[in-house]
Amino acid sequence: MSSQEQLQDWRDAALRIENEVRKAVIGQDGIVRLINVALFARGHVLLEGDVGVGKTTVLRAFARAIGGDFERVEGTVDLMPNDLVYHTYVDADGKPRIEPGPLLRHGERLTTFFFNEINRARPQVQSLLLRAMAERTVSAFNRDYRFPHMTVFADRNKVEKEETFELASAARDRFMFELRMETPRDPSVRRALVFDTAYHDVDALIDTVSPGLIDAFQLNAIAAHIQRSVSASEAMERYVMDLWDASQNPAAFDIRIDGVDMKRLILAGASPRGMSALLRAARVVAWLDGRSHLQPDDVRAILPSTLGHRVFFTPVYEMRRAQIADALIAQIIDKIATPR
Repeated sequence: MSSQEQLQDWRDAALRIENEVRKAVIGQDGIVRLINVALFARGHVLLEGDVGVGKTTVLRAFARAIGGDFERVEGTVDLMPNDLVYHTYVDADGKPRIEPGPLLRHGERLTTFFFNEINRARPQVQSLLLRAMAERTVSAFNRDYRFPHMTVFADRNKVEKEETFELASAARDRFMFELRMETPRDPSVRRALVFDTAYHDVDALIDTVSPGLIDAFQLNAIAAHIQRSVSASEAMERYVMDLWDASQNPAAFDIRIDGVDMKRLILAGASPRGMSALLRAARVVAWLDGRSHLQPDDVRAILPSTLGHRVFFTPVYEMRRAQIADALIAQIIDKIATPR
């Protein structure tokens, strides 16, 4: 089979994954597409949303569609790093026992790891997760455990602020995307979610998703092949570099936001890792669209989700992050000239 035929087969499988996930989740097509992009770009995702909008359901659906094992951890203030690695108990004979924790129990079959309410966990726990995300390894019992196929999804509680620990800049930069999963607004979708009993049984919904549509343990190789197959013209390279410069010095591009001193706004712009993630994701968007070259729309499609959480503001503006970040990214998209 030729390289192009392989790419087409994988693309067909990726689109089937989206269609299958939509059997279990309605009204979230944008989120489904971006999670799919992250999977094939091999990036981690930070989800933000209200309680009960279907975050766990969509991840379970993806985990079933791609195969491998799924694990979920609840963030709490008393959770310790060791709790991710092992847990101890006393058996029926009164003897102490040690069992693998959620990160270890599946071994290399772990493909989807969901950390719910990550900002409830202490910084020490977040730091352990950072290593698992960056290196896909964890040290325990005098050896390293590898998770080469793992994608980490974390959810941040945006409502409650008591007993929470905001993610450090380095932690947020590890996530390829930061996605806001909102309650659907379409009246027909809202009605279906409330009155259609099919959406009241999550386990039954997940069972409707066809399993193992792609070999999850080949995703790393597939992702590398996709990256090599999608090219960027010199004009596109200049466009992306301008976007990077604008994230670091927006005033130089005549970007303005009402009530904001643009010269005092930016503490740090997007990192090299962030721009690399942007390009990896944009190439996957182009591939899903059946192209072997980048277009500006590929970059713009993922720019808010990739760049918004990677631009850090000075303390006087950080408290207004949600409002200012959206406005800044919109201005960057509007002001930076796109190649023709």
